[in-house]
Amino acid sequence: MRGKNYWVMLLLMLAGVVLGGFVGDLTKTIPWLSWLNAGQSFGFDAPLIVNFGVLVITFGINIKITMGGIIGMAAALVTYRLI
Repeated sequence: MRGKNYWVMLLLMLAGVVLGGFVGDLTKTIPWLSWLNAGQSFGFDAPLIVNFGVLVITFGINIKITMGGIIGMAAALVTYRLI
């Protein structure tokens, strides 16, 4: 593991989560693959808005972790170990 760039691991894991979530979303209508979209969502239900009159700042975050995203992240870690 010495000498490997951990930014590459972070980017691979991010790509794995995004692609896994995308696959989970695509397969939610297929009965035998719908479990890939099963997961938990957490974050703000409504964004936090701070209005200063001249400047309006909006804060918000919502994260959905699905089985597809977890599988994608595991695949990214395996890929990182192989490179």
